[in-house]
Amino acid sequence: MLHRFAFAGACVAALSASVSSVWAQPATSSTEAVTSAPVERKQVRALLMRINEAASQRNFQGTFVVTAGGAVSSARIAHFCEGNNQYERVDSLDGQARHVFRHNDHVQTLWPQSRVATIEQREPLSSFPALLQSGDDRITDLYDVRQQGVERVAGHDANVLTIKPRDTFRFGYRLWSDQASGLLLRSDVLSERGELLESSAFSEVTIGVKGQLDLVIGPMKKLDGYRVLRPAMTPTKLEAEGWILRPNVAGFVQVSCVKRPLDGAAQDEPRGANGAPVQALQTIFSDGLTYVSLFIEPYNAERHSKPVLTLAGATHTLMRRQGDWWLTVVGDVPATTLRAFASGLERKKW
Repeated sequence: MLHRFAFAGACVAALSASVSSVWAQPATSSTEAVTSAPVERKQVRALLMRINEAASQRNFQGTFVVTAGGAVSSARIAHFCEGNNQYERVDSLDGQARHVFRHNDHVQTLWPQSRVATIEQREPLSSFPALLQSGDDRITDLYDVRQQGVERVAGHDANVLTIKPRDTFRFGYRLWSDQASGLLLRSDVLSERGELLESSAFSEVTIGVKGQLDLVIGPMKKLDGYRVLRPAMTPTKLEAEGWILRPNVAGFVQVSCVKRPLDGAAQDEPRGANGAPVQALQTIFSDGLTYVSLFIEPYNAERHSKPVLTLAGATHTLMRRQGDWWLTVVGDVPATTLRAFASGLERKKW
């Protein structure tokens, strides 16, 4: 579950929701019966755009807890903004110590125990909902969005929103967002049968704190004694790398494609017969609410075994061989969605 804490902005943006002016009414009692009401397309757009603004433009600090598959992980998150600049710090509170610092698209991850640090330039995929920002309003074609009243979360009054998929290619969500700021306080991911797969929430959070940029910038400058890895990621296109993906999953569009070191660490990555580093092709797809990542790498009998399908919380992972290649498809979506992506991938005939 560490990927949940990779970016504070990604976590909160992908898990935060708030109401626009249509929800600007007094809070109802938690014991009061509430009838769900559908949200119109224009209201959904305003609601989800406010999600992004709350996650990127608010200063906040808190403890974020993810419960999935019987396991619990927590992290301390701090997010500050100054003008157009964003600063984030995520400190894991369970297991091996891990610290992630972000200044805009510059990301540093530190493992104090092994004294290893990675430095990367990452595209801001945390700008959820990315498709809405580009003028794509298909979310209401893919999901039924409804208001569900007001509840109390982490000491804040929160508007409750349910998002139910209209097909079997995606999961549903139940979101709680702070009435005053629009910041998400809790998110549940629900299966096709409405079962709880994963819950992510602030156990405590302070919104509107004073910016403390030294909490982020200071540690980013103190790498003495660390082995610094700088994995290179080269932008590319799936088609340019010799692949075709038949569009057999409605609503998902490609938002990123890069070539990257296989294990994310330039010095430690596997190498081919010619001594050159082996790279993986990573393509990310989004329907506006969730993401699917597709990794393609050369097949290696020593590293790759039989096909595997796993589930951890809401995250399915599918791995299998396709000719001379090994595919890994990952996403917070049903297994049928990953199978559809894998079956739709074809090698171009030159």
